[in-house]
Amino acid sequence: MTAGQATGRATQLPRITVEAPVLHVGSGPDAYQSLDRYVESLRNPRGLHMTLLHVGILDRLAADIVGWTRGAVGPEPVIREVAGWLRGLPMLDGFLGKSEKLITLGGGRVSSLEVTVPLAVQDYHTLLVQGLHVLLDDLGLDNIDDFILSSPALGCRSPRWLPHVAVGKARFKHQEAIELEAVALEFGPSRIRNEVSLPGVV
Repeated sequence: MTAGQATGRATQLPRITVEAPVLHVGSGPDAYQSLDRYVESLRNPRGLHMTLLHVGILDRLAADIVGWTRGAVGPEPVIREVAGWLRGLPMLDGFLGKSEKLITLGGGRVSSLEVTVPLAVQDYHTLLVQGLHVLLDDLGLDNIDDFILSSPALGCRSPRWLPHVAVGKARFKHQEAIELEAVALEFGPSRIRNEVSLPGVV
């Protein structure tokens, strides 16, 4: 797929995220299924993941960047640069985490496990954000922190990263946090979701 094709098919392109897949929750399937007492509709455990960086739909991110720079950079070069940066990212090794709290995110509608992660994972997230800053600076953006927090494509609502795994629909909007017995979580190596859709990847 070329950058031109990418910009011409906005609604058909998937969202891009850097994420770590969840391999195991607790000691067996019952540990995950037991969460259904708190969650309206549990997600398929095979699709569970922790988002390390949400990039969004590339052409929409390109439009945000073009608007921020008042057209100083075009959408196709932006898409090529972002795709190249993503393909060059180092990947994070698998790791272990734990959760002791169920919280609601996504406007209070999504139940999520708040996850305690190793320092190396926190450092990796910091590396991703620093790399994004460098990329945006190279593309000619100013006030980069403001851009990151205001870009609809990036969808970043807070400067503080909260490691979490979305597990399903909350029973009640803005449901109070629920304390849990410690739940062990095993994560696989990080990956780029929908990497095959990046321009130049075959």
